[in-house]
Amino acid sequence: MYDFIIIGGGILGLSTAMQLNRLYPGRRMLLLDKEDGPARHQTGHNSGVIHAGVYYAPGSMKARFCLEGNRATKAFCDEHDIAYDTCGKLLVATNALEMERMQALWERTEANGLERFWLSGDELREREPNIVGEGAILVPSSGIVDYAEVAHAMADEFEHHGGELRFDTEVTGIEERPHEVVIKTQRGEFVSRYAVSCSGLMADRLVRMLGKNPGFTICPFRGEYYRLPERHNALVQHLIYPIPDPSMPFLGVHLTRMIDGSVTVGPNAVLALKREGYHKSDVSLIDMAKMFTNPGILKVLGKNLRPGLVEMKNSLFRKGYLEEVRKYCPSLTLEDLGPYPSGVRAQAVSREGKLIDDFLFVNTRRTVNVCNAPSPAATSALPIGAHIVDKVRAQVDA
Repeated sequence: MYDFIIIGGGILGLSTAMQLNRLYPGRRMLLLDKEDGPARHQTGHNSGVIHAGVYYAPGSMKARFCLEGNRATKAFCDEHDIAYDTCGKLLVATNALEMERMQALWERTEANGLERFWLSGDELREREPNIVGEGAILVPSSGIVDYAEVAHAMADEFEHHGGELRFDTEVTGIEERPHEVVIKTQRGEFVSRYAVSCSGLMADRLVRMLGKNPGFTICPFRGEYYRLPERHNALVQHLIYPIPDPSMPFLGVHLTRMIDGSVTVGPNAVLALKREGYHKSDVSLIDMAKMFTNPGILKVLGKNLRPGLVEMKNSLFRKGYLEEVRKYCPSLTLEDLGPYPSGVRAQAVSREGKLIDDFLFVNTRRTVNVCNAPSPAATSALPIGAHIVDKVRAQVDA
């Protein structure tokens, strides 16, 4: 009998496991994951940005967790000798309409308590000679890190203090009883007093295993990136983001300095035709049938049909993708867009056809289930883990 079982070996599951172990030293704890090691999905397939909290509604969990997580991530990296770079982010406006939208972002960053600076076009060119724009917002606290390395450090700490890690162990069923939770896997059953699931792309399926109607469905969106050739490693000194269109659900194509010194371009956002569809060729007829018969997902696709078709076109033809980034970095050419691994974002969609924008939890008497953890989940992993631990502690104390 375990005291706590955590399902999911991404950065949220590992943060939660590590912090539960700190709160309850000596208790039996087990983390399960179906992959062969930690950080195999969203944690290991993202842009590596340590976000500051620019875009999020003031007072939301996203805004609060991101601000806390920015500081906590850097402190954790300092403690564990993990390289990171606080290079800062520039949000670049390329026309009059984007300058108006930039003003709204300026006000939001103030409401979210961020240090930021308004740059004129000349000041932007002085900082970034290869970037063009009418103005920009500089957010100096943004940075870059390898989140897979952060996750591995969390796993090491969890294991060092007595926690057990079991990979290649896929959960196939969950039964909650009055005094315990039985977790069924292809490697046998595990029994625990309490359970936490941080299962990302499989979040809705884990809730259904508990016999609950989750009230949402995970819709997978693939984010495709390109990497610039090594000669462009010094192209920019900051993270370069466009001013987002508020009618669009994603932030647009940006230039990201990576911790290894390279620069990536991306991501776009295209519907993945498989729950874990990292490649264009990944197709699951079962997953497609479930998506295209789900009323909520059909409403989302209908409302975003035109931008969705543009994203699909840019996915198939690099020229359209290039046009997006050339709005603020005109020196790039088609030959500069080299291959780079894609990521898949787990986006919760409500029955009413809305993209759920904030963190979402579905809990029972003995389980806490993270059901939507949108960006900036990696940045926010430590405060989210603390939030989950507080929920578990309330169950234990009840």
